[in-house]
Amino acid sequence: MSEPTYILGIESSCDETACSIVANGTDVLSNSIASQIDLHKRFGGVVPELASRAHIEAINNIIAEAIEQAGVAPEKISAVAIANEPGLIGSLLIGLMAAKTIAWIWDVPLVAVNHVYAHAYAASLDEGPIEYPAAALICSGGHTALYRCDSPMDMTLLGGTIDDAAGEAFDKVAKILELSYPGGPVIDRISREGDPKLIDFPRSLLAGDSLDFSFSGLKTAVLYHVNGVPGPRPTRVGKKPGPTARRAAMQENAGRGIENFTQQEIADVAAGFQAAVVDTLKIKLRRAAGKIDVKTLVIGGGVAANSALRAAVTELGDKLGCAVRMPKMAYCVDNAAMTAGLAYHYLQAGQVADLTLAARPTVRI
Repeated sequence: MSEPTYILGIESSCDETACSIVANGTDVLSNSIASQIDLHKRFGGVVPELASRAHIEAINNIIAEAIEQAGVAPEKISAVAIANEPGLIGSLLIGLMAAKTIAWIWDVPLVAVNHVYAHAYAASLDEGPIEYPAAALICSGGHTALYRCDSPMDMTLLGGTIDDAAGEAFDKVAKILELSYPGGPVIDRISREGDPKLIDFPRSLLAGDSLDFSFSGLKTAVLYHVNGVPGPRPTRVGKKPGPTARRAAMQENAGRGIENFTQQEIADVAAGFQAAVVDTLKIKLRRAAGKIDVKTLVIGGGVAANSALRAAVTELGDKLGCAVRMPKMAYCVDNAAMTAGLAYHYLQAGQVADLTLAARPTVRI
């Protein structure tokens, strides 16, 4: 039996400092992550300068922790993988310098990985390979995009966000509703207590069969509903619904500021917002699948942890008669296991980088 191919991966594209060792592209032996949520919570979002400084403080300990957990000696590591694009430039550089240093000291290849492509691969971790071709929906705080995937390495962009990413919209709406940061988990949780049909927030599908995304208008609609700023207002679902106590209370308080909303009404707004996001993502994924002889639907990124989205995509897969692959919760957030896992395929194909590899905050299409 041949020796497994062990790859050490490093991820620092935004606000998680992560290191992982993965064998043969799927067997995760360690997955160490230092989160910066508490650091950025008071700002309601990631502050790039603070993020890069925190990476400097955390990265050595995280790498040591991942190596210790995996129990793999450095001389057995076949390559070092780094997510060098896209992301915050200061954050990317910290991980890249660490990866280059380790690759040079251990005299092993350096493998460059696209962070978004790694999210599309995350569903393979601790599981079997994805059946291609696949339509992949990647949605997180910084990215919302659709891809045609013909292999782990062969991905074609079908559509992306023209303003706010889905995860960013969750964070901004959570701030409007005076909920905690990050917004995704808390909105997912309280939406279970709300009525997603009580308020019909807009679904921005753009013109024709567009596969691009826009969530800025939805965020603004929530703001108008809460604070009454002049502009487009969401309509009620159905034709002249009969008066109910909850609907009447919502009508009375809408536009008067979040301090006048009850906890139930906040849950109703959160549920309506989440339903609009999930409907939009599902419709766009269905459109993408219609353009491909698709065998699998794939989701990835932080928003892929959303329970309503996971249920909606599962339902869509059943209707289309295709497989659905979703990452385990640990692999939805930014992590290095997906980086190391995808790097295995690049290494097998002989696609390695050298020590001149640069960090790129954006990717040219």
